[in-house]
Amino acid sequence: MLGHLWARARDFVLLAVLLIVSLIVLLSQNGPLFRSARALSLQATAPVEGTFSWTQRYTRAIEENEELREDNIDLAAEVARLREARSENERLRALIAFRDSVDYTMVPARVVGKDITKQENLLTLSVGQRDSVKVGMAVIDERGIVGKVVLTSERYSLVMPHQNTNFRVPAKIDLLKRDGVVRWDGATNDRLLMEYVVKTEPVAPGQLVVTSGFSGTFPAGVPVGEVDSVYAAKGQNDLVIYLKPSSSVSTVDYVYVLLDQISLERTELESTPIQ
Repeated sequence: MLGHLWARARDFVLLAVLLIVSLIVLLSQNGPLFRSARALSLQATAPVEGTFSWTQRYTRAIEENEELREDNIDLAAEVARLREARSENERLRALIAFRDSVDYTMVPARVVGKDITKQENLLTLSVGQRDSVKVGMAVIDERGIVGKVVLTSERYSLVMPHQNTNFRVPAKIDLLKRDGVVRWDGATNDRLLMEYVVKTEPVAPGQLVVTSGFSGTFPAGVPVGEVDSVYAAKGQNDLVIYLKPSSSVSTVDYVYVLLDQISLERTELESTPIQ
């Protein structure tokens, strides 16, 4: 049995002994022959070691690149959050400054819902009957008109924005003091149409359009929009005036509801059909 084991292991034992002897000889001798042998062996293995060293550097570079990419994504997300926070802070500052600059009795509200995918668009506000909000009240922000309240509950309100084909507001070109009516034709988002201004009026792009005060909802002087383009249609006496809204429905987020409602008696009288 022992002889059989020795026969199987003797080659490995012999190899181990030779390796040990070789190492002892290499480490204990420092003659020119051995130094030359070591130099030749280092010279022979240097390219292989360099290849493996380059592979390690390449692998390490890939890992560092992945780490830098993740850090870049995190930083980009943080920058986006900071920009959003700064933008919201600027909007709130502008709203506060606007509130302090006017004499209207107003309640602030946040837009909590938007349905602006069709022609009869609606906004949902975070205020309602418990905040003294009533149907027919005007909704504005620091930039201009937004719409009017059409339905209320205890804690919420529905608003018909100017980007609704049922919306109408009497307005005037501020510089020219010429009256007309502004509505949305449902064709292009964030573009309003002003009608009933005769084509002899010197209307030009850039002119400001404000509420005229003839509305049963909005007080006079609230910005509606700015003239974007104007032309005289063939065979018509009125100009076709397109406005860029002062307050964009697509970006509005915080608003004010004007609690100074126009006389209900006047509103009911003007809405009564004439026989």
